[in-house]
Amino acid sequence: MAPMPRLLAPSQGWLFSPGVDLSVFAGSALVSVAFVLAAPWLGVAGGTPLWAWLLFVVCVDVAHVWSTLFRTYLDPDELRTRPGLYLGAPLAAYMAGVLAHLVSPGTFWTLFAYVALSHFVRQQYGWVALYGRKARVSVLERRLDAAAVYAATLGPVVWWHANLPRGFWWFVPGDFLSGLPSWVGAVGLWLHAGVLFAWAGFQAARVVRGEGVQAGKVLLVVATWVAWFGGIVVARDDFTFTVMNVVLHGVPYFALLFRYARGRLEEGGYGAGAALLRAGLPGFLLFLVALALAEEFLWDQAVWREHGALFGESDVTLPPDVLSLVVPLLALPQATHYVLDAFVWKPGRQPALLSRLGWTPMATRHEGPTSGMKPVSTMAIPARSD
Repeated sequence: MAPMPRLLAPSQGWLFSPGVDLSVFAGSALVSVAFVLAAPWLGVAGGTPLWAWLLFVVCVDVAHVWSTLFRTYLDPDELRTRPGLYLGAPLAAYMAGVLAHLVSPGTFWTLFAYVALSHFVRQQYGWVALYGRKARVSVLERRLDAAAVYAATLGPVVWWHANLPRGFWWFVPGDFLSGLPSWVGAVGLWLHAGVLFAWAGFQAARVVRGEGVQAGKVLLVVATWVAWFGGIVVARDDFTFTVMNVVLHGVPYFALLFRYARGRLEEGGYGAGAALLRAGLPGFLLFLVALALAEEFLWDQAVWREHGALFGESDVTLPPDVLSLVVPLLALPQATHYVLDAFVWKPGRQPALLSRLGWTPMATRHEGPTSGMKPVSTMAIPARSD
């Protein structure tokens, strides 16, 4: 007898929990789209107004960078385990930034934009890879999942490069390299569509075979495509790009770090810094927003001078050689975040990491491809394997 079609897999393998997965992935995309659609009623006319800059850039994008502190520098025990990494990463990033800025400010911002782009893409790949790891999917499905995420992100990026300039940019005007002919962008979109259709066909075949799909993983891939295609190809202004770009990237990362920090706190970690977490999620977020505001104050006073209504007018004018020291220093939190994020979420090399995230290994079972790790709390999530 042919198997009955099944929409959902018997074991979903949620990374957080059903509610949290749906909120931080699908919810992030829906909130972004809602803000974009509501832009005319919000009085947004192309650019990013101050309230939106505070909400999305400062409170989400910049604050999520600082949340890495709870995985690294706020934890004395963690610092003692890998002092070379935690000292060498910021030093190397700063030296590279200074050298690039001495070549030219444009060189610095171009280098920084492509490092940031790589980080954003790899984070989305990391999430979908974890879904595959949790469900122990086949090698073919794992590769298709990876191809779908890379297509959903890089297809629009290739199109963007072939259609420069646009009404927005990553950091500063001209940071991405131009020169691709327009037909390359069209090919990029056709290829990205082909890969995504192949991935969708594979998911449909799972349903027909009676295996069902991982709802969280499917929604993550769809949310990634909505955010990147909508925020780059459909977008016509900086507000749309900003909202679509940062929410899906930053909100899930907050959830990851908060869950890790609570697990580490239960072990007695952080020392005096533990007081920051005893106030719960509000205290966690307020601390990060305060750091983000302090960073943006320094940027505005020393470099940008764009938000005088918020930070006060600045009459500081730094000479170019001093800027080559100051700009990489101000960018160091982001640069260090990009570097460390590639190392600190490798569970294979850190046995305690999974337990801090609320996960414990299960004994090997012969129950098909859905056996693996087991959550021990409703907010449990594994580490990203990127």
